[in-house]
Amino acid sequence: MAVNSVQTTPIEGQKPGTSGLRKQTRVFMQPAYLENYVQSIFEAIGGVMGKTLTLGGDGRYFNSQAIQTILKMAAANGAARVLVGQNGILSTPAASAVIRARKTDGGLILSASHNPAGEDGDFGLKYNIPAGGPAPEGITEAIYKRSSEIGEYRILEGAGEVDLSVCGETKLGGLAVEVIDPVAIYADLLRSLFDFGAIRDLFASGFTLRFDAMHAVTGPYAKAILEDELGAPAGSVVNATPLPDFGGGHPDPNPVYAKPLVDLMMGPDAPDFGAASDGDGDRNLILGRGVYVTPSDSLAVLTANARLAPGYAAGLKGVARSMPTSRAADRVAESLGINAFETPTGWKFFGTLLDAGLVTLCGEESAGTGSDHLREKDGLWAVLLWLNILARRRESVAAILQQHWRDYGRDYYTRHDYEGVDKDAAEALMADLRAGLAGLPEQSFAGLTVSAADDFAYTDPVDGSTTTGQGLRVFFQENARAVFRLSGTGTVGATLRVYLERFEDDPARLDGDPQVMLAEVVAAAGEIAGIAGRLGRDGPDVRT
Repeated sequence: MAVNSVQTTPIEGQKPGTSGLRKQTRVFMQPAYLENYVQSIFEAIGGVMGKTLTLGGDGRYFNSQAIQTILKMAAANGAARVLVGQNGILSTPAASAVIRARKTDGGLILSASHNPAGEDGDFGLKYNIPAGGPAPEGITEAIYKRSSEIGEYRILEGAGEVDLSVCGETKLGGLAVEVIDPVAIYADLLRSLFDFGAIRDLFASGFTLRFDAMHAVTGPYAKAILEDELGAPAGSVVNATPLPDFGGGHPDPNPVYAKPLVDLMMGPDAPDFGAASDGDGDRNLILGRGVYVTPSDSLAVLTANARLAPGYAAGLKGVARSMPTSRAADRVAESLGINAFETPTGWKFFGTLLDAGLVTLCGEESAGTGSDHLREKDGLWAVLLWLNILARRRESVAAILQQHWRDYGRDYYTRHDYEGVDKDAAEALMADLRAGLAGLPEQSFAGLTVSAADDFAYTDPVDGSTTTGQGLRVFFQENARAVFRLSGTGTVGATLRVYLERFEDDPARLDGDPQVMLAEVVAAAGEIAGIAGRLGRDGPDVRT
């Protein structure tokens, strides 16, 4: 084996987004594409000589081949050790847990999260810092800059593939490759947070569960923890075998792509509790019998009840939410007398708040919730915290929601996604909206009157960094809000996300259908943006 310095040239477009670099799988499979980006990461973080890294992915197509390439490149660049999940598998929250527990010098996570997989699907790669969270913008900008200048990458020549099927240690040149159990460290962490005994008693009482792993990475974790350890009946976890194409499905845990689970939970044979997670295991869907819990409501309910779990019995330091997430958690924070923070979309923006001890729980609009146990959102963590609350309160999900709304009022909320729209048309729509924000106040649309409008900017209270252009907010006098934002997670065309909410505290109006209760807000947002005419869409592809 010898180190080979391969001459290369920059490849356009290797700019990380909110969660690393995501492209179509065939793009990543192009000659030198993965190698250029990995070398750019190594050099942007000051090299990997003598360092220990964590490595794993969600098992999607090209995961195994990419890991073998990265191992050879780590060896050629002088890394001392790489901890890699067995068979190349590590969920995103599990990778964060390993980075933190084993104190590695960061990690490379191979995932495109909720995006479809397969040779015709998507692939992704991101670098996580030693704290366990996604790289902040300073590092992602350095990676992008290096990718635009790169002239060579280093890789081990003459090396065979490392056997990742068996846990243990082997050598690849001077690199120690340690294959680890992908579940063990993560499961140990969850045991320290939740009352597993109470949850076992809940299942022993006849409580029923359906967890849909969507043929993605969470399947082995959910089987091991929910069924094998906590006693959920065999078969409670479905679609539990990770597949390279996620079974041809779209592993985004929302009411559209998890429709079989939603249909079950809304039907006559519904179990007591339903949940799902996404491609890499960091998002969640929560349902009760006959009820869907929005991500915004879930964060608020978890904030209000977190003390019921041992890991949070001392109370919360604060709560943070992404700007498009509804303000439901803010109302709970005010009642508890703790701080509430509003950040841009992207889990990396929670990192400084968590590291500084300013917040305990975090949540974002795209079904991501988590806490200071990691520096990533964590789908199975959210499911277990809900189960801990249900085990202690012994009420249904619907009853807990109803009581929450009586205590705090209800933030009716929905997200409308327009997927795969023409990128130029979507960017022009946003540019025109941005240019017209100042003229919106006092105007009326669909019976609502605009009270304020802005382009959201955020100054981090810890490091003082400022982030601008994070979404257009329109506030209405009727205690309602619409947010317009282009998503950074797609790989084809553009995705326009429109977030719509309206607060209601009249006890007689807490049980409405969100799409009905928000009809005026939906209509007003449509008028303001001209979505139908400009994007050629009669309605959204996804409503959550």
